[in-house]
Amino acid sequence: MSEQDLKAAIREKYGQAALTVLEGDRAACCSGPAEAADCNSVSAALYEQQETAGLPEQALLASLGCGNPTALAEIQPGETVLDLGCGGGIDVLLAARRVGPTGKAYGLDMTDEMLALAEENKRKSGLANVEFLKGDIERIPLPDGSIDVVISNCVINLAADKDRVFGEIFRVHKPGGRLAVADIVTCGEIPDAVRHKLEMWLGCLAGALEESDYLARLGRAGFVDVHLERTRVWRAEDAVSVAPQAGGEGEAARSAVGGQFAAAFVSARKPPA
Repeated sequence: MSEQDLKAAIREKYGQAALTVLEGDRAACCSGPAEAADCNSVSAALYEQQETAGLPEQALLASLGCGNPTALAEIQPGETVLDLGCGGGIDVLLAARRVGPTGKAYGLDMTDEMLALAEENKRKSGLANVEFLKGDIERIPLPDGSIDVVISNCVINLAADKDRVFGEIFRVHKPGGRLAVADIVTCGEIPDAVRHKLEMWLGCLAGALEESDYLARLGRAGFVDVHLERTRVWRAEDAVSVAPQAGGEGEAARSAVGGQFAAAFVSARKPPA
């Protein structure tokens, strides 16, 4: 499918997820519908209760991530942080707390409904050092050298042109700036049954890069100190919720998921001037 068609499908899915939360229900998880098994497979138990205390419940319900980048990014007071594909804003709000009143936390998303939810969560949180921006992660609407820390949570694997994304991240980083993202990677070749399924793109699987490819692309973009650590490898029994398609192709996709996909924490640094 074309990049334009993929973006339209992503907007539709994640826009509906935001509306579901705004209407008082749970959002669809990254992996599929809102059944408890699906949510537990990818997006549940990512945040400690004391970490999210005092934040709007809707921000947590709209989290469609596969990790907790703010807990691993070593964000410092006074820094400027950018969250790519911020969704309902949970990681932006957590980052804003960490940088304090002398810092700034930006959230970037391309989905109107998610941005509306994020703005509502910002209002409820009372945090003043937060700003949400509309745009694509392939064309970040911020100036060169303006960001200390870029975070993202299970979003980069949805991008069709990842080299362009990594180039944009490098551009907006200040010299010495840090990248800290949670993402999904592959531990081997992805079967066609997974790669060619739109539903799997929207479930954050088919667009995942192989681990060494992910690191190599970051290096080619100019980053140094590139590191990847698996935080969870999906087993065959997890595949029912991670690959929920029905029928023969769906069965092939489910059988291919176990052991070949992993959530990972990826870190890197822009060289100092």
